[in-house]
Amino acid sequence: MMGTEEILRLTVAALMARAGERQADLAAGIGQAQTQVSRKQSGRAHWSLEDVDLLAAHYRLHPLDLLAGPTHAAGVLHGSLSSLQPAGAPSLPAAIERPAPAVTVVLDEAADTLATLERERPGSAAALTRTGREPSATGQPARPAAAPPAGPCVLCGQPAQHELDGFPQHLTAEECAAAVAAAGTPQASTPAVEEVPAPVAPVGPSSPVAAPLTEPAVPVEPTAPAAQVVPDIPPASADQAVPAPAGPRRSAPGYASATLVDQIADRVHDVLASCSGDMEAAQAELIKTAIPDVMTLLKASRVGGRYEHSEFPPTQEILRKKSQKGADEIWEGRPKWRNPELFAAAKRGEVIEVTALDMNAAYLSALKCWLPIGQLREETSGVHDPKKAGVHLITPADWDHPDLPNPLGNRMEPGELWVSESTLRLLLDCARQDLTDAPVIHRSLVSGASEALLEKLRRALAESRKTALAEGDELTVAYVKAMYSKFVSTIGESSANREIRRPDWMHIIRAKAFANLWMKAHKAHKAGLQVVEISGTDELHVVGDWRPVFPEGRDLNQVKEKTTYILGGKR
Repeated sequence: MMGTEEILRLTVAALMARAGERQADLAAGIGQAQTQVSRKQSGRAHWSLEDVDLLAAHYRLHPLDLLAGPTHAAGVLHGSLSSLQPAGAPSLPAAIERPAPAVTVVLDEAADTLATLERERPGSAAALTRTGREPSATGQPARPAAAPPAGPCVLCGQPAQHELDGFPQHLTAEECAAAVAAAGTPQASTPAVEEVPAPVAPVGPSSPVAAPLTEPAVPVEPTAPAAQVVPDIPPASADQAVPAPAGPRRSAPGYASATLVDQIADRVHDVLASCSGDMEAAQAELIKTAIPDVMTLLKASRVGGRYEHSEFPPTQEILRKKSQKGADEIWEGRPKWRNPELFAAAKRGEVIEVTALDMNAAYLSALKCWLPIGQLREETSGVHDPKKAGVHLITPADWDHPDLPNPLGNRMEPGELWVSESTLRLLLDCARQDLTDAPVIHRSLVSGASEALLEKLRRALAESRKTALAEGDELTVAYVKAMYSKFVSTIGESSANREIRRPDWMHIIRAKAFANLWMKAHKAHKAGLQVVEISGTDELHVVGDWRPVFPEGRDLNQVKEKTTYILGGKR
């Protein structure tokens, strides 16, 4: 038999799902930190009697309703069951009808029962039969009818020896599974119940139609016409448009696919629910599945595209690793540069105040780059075709700017080298700005290309990250980061991702991140700042007031201050 606190945890999980809340929402509602709620829901801390009062006030329920189990509490919140509030006690505020989330994964014991309650309208014959309560003519809380004898479990349909709120059912999912296995029949979600159709209100801005719990609403993009909406699951009626609920579903702007954004949000909700609200366990599980998850999103983002990309084209010899831990022949231009003049001045004793800036989500921004669609084929014309992409054998020109890093990174060896598409385009752009001469192209391995190949995926990840940052949802932020970083690191010759092998993509995306960092350094230099150092994918050190040059924040087009330090001075 479950203890009272375990029942309370299940009840809280069910109410959060029914109300479309996150742990952060609940924590704010009861005046506690999200970590406190997470620990209490995972059993590492205890819910106190004071917490019960706070939870009851948050959900506008009587404390007795919270302690009566998830089925009863959700029914009272929904309005299909009567409160256990004692007669004569001060009246409680009416339960607020909250929109159901589009896809809800609740703890096994409560999920199917909540779905059944959602289908039954308050006062219907089915609801009265299922709840086992008789209506009261005086308006007082309904008097429970005679408890039915134990019968088929409402969760699995097999005989049960216990009842909860008048429902014959097993107390745990394990008992249901054991009963199904003993009977040798497939498990049913719920026994057949007569469906009572809900009245359909006219669809419009002032009369939203509530979406049933078992059938997700169709996400509608704000700028897209109705004919372009692609639902995750068809609505209940083909000729009835159902607006998206205002729960955890997040409406993406017109440039991002609402379907992909919702898939990311739903995945976080599902894992968090399966981990009973334990944030650390949920984060570990999401990071563990980040690779297959992001590949699923990539495939979904390519549905309806004008072309199909090759996932396993033949790998050119220059793109093959020379050993298991070795590298291939492509130079990505990773920067590692320090301003020689400033460091020399610091050695002479000059005091230089430096600010280290951090670029946000460098690899996520780099997904917007020119990628080859099909198999790479050789070209020897020596002319760069902007409609194609791949890798190129070049001889770069000399770089004569000691106060700016070389776009090629810290390469010291002269002569020919293989570079990716992103590096070549950066060098050609520098030539157009008269910073250097154009490189000489000897050979190219290219294919028809597109800059929008990963654009839907990038925008969905960026929008999910932006919304999560605004909501303080660090779990989704960590999940999104794991997806895009692992995507870039495993699409080459990696055994961790067996769904694609495009080492050319990997080099091009990485080189694009380095090129973006170089362009930030060039922008700072043109604005009058002194560039002290750039390194890796995201570090830019400058001298001067950088805020008029770069917007500050955590969005993709913003930078954040990492630290400030003094270079030089007396030792």
